[in-house]
Amino acid sequence: HVSNLYGSTVGPEVARTLDRLIGDGEAAGGKVFFCNSGAEANECAFKLARRWAGPGRYIVVSAYGSFHGRTFATLHATGQPEKHEVFQPLPEGFHHVAWDDIAALEAATSGDAVAAVLLEPVQGEGGVNPASAEYFQAVRRICDERGLLLILDEIYTGFGRTGATFACEHEDVVPDLLCVGKALAGGVPISAAIGTPRAMDAWPRSAGEALHTSTFMGNPRACAAALANLAELERLGVAERVRARGPRLGERLRALARYPRVRDVRGLGYLWAVEFAAGAFANRVVVRGLARGLILLQSGPTGTSITLAPPVTIEDEQLARALDLFEQTIAACEEEA
Repeated sequence: HVSNLYGSTVGPEVARTLDRLIGDGEAAGGKVFFCNSGAEANECAFKLARRWAGPGRYIVVSAYGSFHGRTFATLHATGQPEKHEVFQPLPEGFHHVAWDDIAALEAATSGDAVAAVLLEPVQGEGGVNPASAEYFQAVRRICDERGLLLILDEIYTGFGRTGATFACEHEDVVPDLLCVGKALAGGVPISAAIGTPRAMDAWPRSAGEALHTSTFMGNPRACAAALANLAELERLGVAERVRARGPRLGERLRALARYPRVRDVRGLGYLWAVEFAAGAFANRVVVRGLARGLILLQSGPTGTSITLAPPVTIEDEQLARALDLFEQTIAACEEEA
């Protein structure tokens, strides 16, 4: 185990694997910058965007309802103002616009100080909010026309979660930078900012001029875990597995709309949210579900949603049992209310 002052054979192998996954089996010609966590991958993207755009261009535009991390910069990039207040003042350079609103994005990116647009293909922690393919294609066009980097945060959605290796495949959009983490190494801390040469070549080539680094980022242990995990995801055909089973999960969850306090059901693949009439009711479902042996995640800016993100390797009978417990819990909470 060594710091990244030294090279290793396994790091480049992980980078080549990621490049091949992005290229749908063929080398895409991108470059990879390893980090230790999802927030760090986004921090890397912010710094690279400023370096790439040049002096005076520093603003990153993101969406309300988004979540990008809990460092100072990624917290401000997160489009949930209620999370900002206790930590004010936050770093400058982040503007937020309405989600899935092209006119709002066009207005926010019209200034000379904008460097990049940062979006999640599906908002995760914000309550599982997909946007249309038309929206993302319009975002790509705007970035191209105005000379901006398009950064997609796939820390939540990457590696098969939505039924594609990366969720941006659903929108048929190629970003300039793609940030991944979480599932990359199956629990071992590692993340990556993956970029086109157009973006990545903004970093200096000389190690003596390093503008962004961290002692153990891309270390051999973490990279070995990532390489083994990526091989297993491919062996199991996780993206195809989720794509085949996701519609059945959606059907079971949409059927919950018959309960009076269920307001919305949305998602794709193995990433769904059920929205309830009030955050207090959602919290009750979480607590009662845990008592039944079911782990649930309360989500959304106001806590009115519950996210269901089952393991991508879950067996069909396990998933059916979990959904039965979820429905039983909702029914019991409705009776209590």
